[in-house]
Amino acid sequence: MEWLTSFFGQYGGLLAQGTWDTIVMVVLSTLFAYIIGIPIGVLVTITAPNGLKPRRITYMVLGWIVNIGRSIPFIILLVALIPFTRWIVGTSLGVRGAVVPLVVSAAPFVARMVEQSLAEVDPGLIEAAQSFGASTWQIIYKVFLKESLPSLIRGASITFITLFGYSAMAGTVGAGGLGDIAIRYGYQRYQTDVMVVSVILCIILVQVIQTIGDRLARRIDKRQ
Repeated sequence: MEWLTSFFGQYGGLLAQGTWDTIVMVVLSTLFAYIIGIPIGVLVTITAPNGLKPRRITYMVLGWIVNIGRSIPFIILLVALIPFTRWIVGTSLGVRGAVVPLVVSAAPFVARMVEQSLAEVDPGLIEAAQSFGASTWQIIYKVFLKESLPSLIRGASITFITLFGYSAMAGTVGAGGLGDIAIRYGYQRYQTDVMVVSVILCIILVQVIQTIGDRLARRIDKRQ
């Protein structure tokens, strides 16, 4: 008990700040990744050969962009984007410096997940909407996005957890958060206790987000 009191007395503030930085970093990155990824995923879906508005060239170009973005390892992308990150937010360090590469890395991943979620929508619903004279945008909003909402929420949970892991990698270049703490104290200074507590906090945060996402998806899923 004395050890815990002494430990958190010394490192409690640091771990609390690292936890908050990680949450802010990942929440902002997930939000911006979805702002970019949802339109791309929708465009890929509706311009596919069997989509609402088949556009072969558009579909191929978007598909290549998504595939290329997903194929670049995050740690390489993180370093390669340092000049771009500095141009966008003025720094490549801290939470601001981590958000840009996290968004660039996650947006193609989100676009592909959105595409998969929209593909699960019952084609009969789309045909019914078309028979009633619904426009393309009405079908996208009222059929595709509305019917796939539970799947989109589960995908958001997966994206959040994936970015959580990426945020730890961002700690290698001074991005802050729990990953930065684990690397600086656990790896560089050989303070195993700090690293272990950082890992435990990461596990707790991931479990909380996964549980919230699953329960929210089940609540709005009309099939359950």
